[in-house]
Amino acid sequence: MWNLLRNRDKLGVRILLGIVAGMLGLGMLLYLVPGQFTNAAPAADVVAEVGGQPITIFQVQQQLARIQQTSAIPPALQALYAQQVLNQLVFDKALTYEANRLGIRVTDQERADRIRLLVPDAFNGNTFVGREAYEKLTLERYGVAMQEFEDTVSQSLVAEKFQQLATDGITVSPLEVEQEFRRRNEKVKLSYVVISLDNLQGRVNASDADLAAYFEKNKARYTVPERRSVRYGLLDVTMLRLRASISDAEVQTYYNQNAARYRTEDRAHLAQILFKTVGMTDSQIQELQKKAEDLARRAKAGGDFAALATQNSEDENTKDQGGDLGWIVRGQTVPDVEAAAFRLPKGSVSDVIKTPYGLLVIKVLDQENARTQTLDEVRASILSTLQGEKAEQTAEQQSQQLAEEIRRAGRPSLDDLAKKFNLIVGDPAPIEAGQTIPEVGASPEVADTIFRLRPGDVSAPIRTDRGFAVIAAKETLPSHAGTLAEVRDRVMADYRGEQVTALAKSTAEDLARRAKAANDLVGPARALNLEAKTSDLVARATAIPDVGSASQIGAAFGLGARQTGDPVFLGANWVVFRVLERQDANPSDLPAQRQEITQQMIQSRRQVAYEAFRTSLENRLKAEGRLEYNEANLRRLTNSRL
Repeated sequence: MWNLLRNRDKLGVRILLGIVAGMLGLGMLLYLVPGQFTNAAPAADVVAEVGGQPITIFQVQQQLARIQQTSAIPPALQALYAQQVLNQLVFDKALTYEANRLGIRVTDQERADRIRLLVPDAFNGNTFVGREAYEKLTLERYGVAMQEFEDTVSQSLVAEKFQQLATDGITVSPLEVEQEFRRRNEKVKLSYVVISLDNLQGRVNASDADLAAYFEKNKARYTVPERRSVRYGLLDVTMLRLRASISDAEVQTYYNQNAARYRTEDRAHLAQILFKTVGMTDSQIQELQKKAEDLARRAKAGGDFAALATQNSEDENTKDQGGDLGWIVRGQTVPDVEAAAFRLPKGSVSDVIKTPYGLLVIKVLDQENARTQTLDEVRASILSTLQGEKAEQTAEQQSQQLAEEIRRAGRPSLDDLAKKFNLIVGDPAPIEAGQTIPEVGASPEVADTIFRLRPGDVSAPIRTDRGFAVIAAKETLPSHAGTLAEVRDRVMADYRGEQVTALAKSTAEDLARRAKAANDLVGPARALNLEAKTSDLVARATAIPDVGSASQIGAAFGLGARQTGDPVFLGANWVVFRVLERQDANPSDLPAQRQEITQQMIQSRRQVAYEAFRTSLENRLKAEGRLEYNEANLRRLTNSRL
């Protein structure tokens, strides 16, 4: 392949047609796929097979670890992430199998063209930089070796070919575009009441008799899965950091070597009043301009800018803080805002500034010129950095010594290890598959190790976000039907959840009945000790405070003014609403929106078609016995059934 890259002269214009889909496809694959191309797969670790090709628990955990490097996965979502990663790996192998069956191939030229697009630095003009430099680039940019990178590119191109086959010919008619235009642009003004399940928790009581009766009725739901009893020893980096001693000379040396880090740029502390204009007509923007200019005049005349922002700004992130945007530096915001921020003196208020997203009035709260911070200003930060570095070095050294001690002793006493290496020892509650030990920190390897150890075994040190953990296995507790004492917390949560859900629903239905009978929502809401709020004129895509997107209560757009809708359940809350005002779409706005709407509708239909192809392919492979899951390993991985 690299020979073809070396001899390639120019990138054809046709490649640009696939750039967006290709980059998205490659992005997903590079994120999930690296490491899946190994042939060795211990049968005990296989969670799925596609066309005879295994996918292992280790491969899934490897991808989860990659995700953890960029963003922490909440413990409650680890099973969901694991299932999503597994689904992607299964689909990738299913596409490869189907491509081989149908004779769909990616040519060397197609792959070379795409690689040149993704790694343009592999060429100096039209000259290939060479195999060694090319492999270095793939490692630096994507974190994978050359061969794995090229395999991944091929996989993404195969996916594109199938996407084209599945979505070719999808169109929308002018009438459908017009209908979608009307749907997007019609607006309603609502009176609404949010009935929060959380706010009703205090109204649900659960006696021992209630829980016992609920448990007996639903006893089959409360099986206690197989668990493992373990102890742990933790080499805590935080403790090592607190004990790390840093001299003044070390701080001074670090400051001297990193002085450039402490060079601050020109910066300005701003507050804003924002009026959003995206999707508005020219006439609507003109009306907002007048309102913004009036507020700017009032602020310049000595009005309380923070109060004006709280009362009028449409930026939900800053309005409750008086419009405070915090500090900005040059290049961080749009040019017109930046110009005003650094031109106006401290305490000044700007004229109305037009931006692509709205109209702004800003106040310069403070300004600072570029300078180098003194050692005294950054001493605490440097000290913290050096303590962290020293703690990490110490932890690495001690973990190696700890690992050697465990290898030498075989099954050492955890208490002896704790005394020798100053470990924190703990006895957590028995662990279920997929669970972690919060006290030792996040690490998929800890959860996997717990279920691989035999009673009496002691693991090698495992890196976590808290340090290094050693796991000592005590015993295996088999799955069994739970007693009320064992599962009381689950029973309580389920009972209260059902009771609160039923109470919220009945309250919403009662309020809706009263509102329809009274031809009013405010009075009936007050009678039930609930608060009725009023929205602005909103389109389906507009957010409503405490509700979310107005599309969630889409029934409102089918009602006339002064009509009350049926209650709507939003997953955590119920909403009762009444339409106060309607505004139909303005036909004169259609020409400006036609192309965007058409493209978005086609893209949406393509996504639906491709997802249908994906489902159909996986169902067919299951029926043919070409796609199989190892249920036991799947439960280990996700703690759920497929």
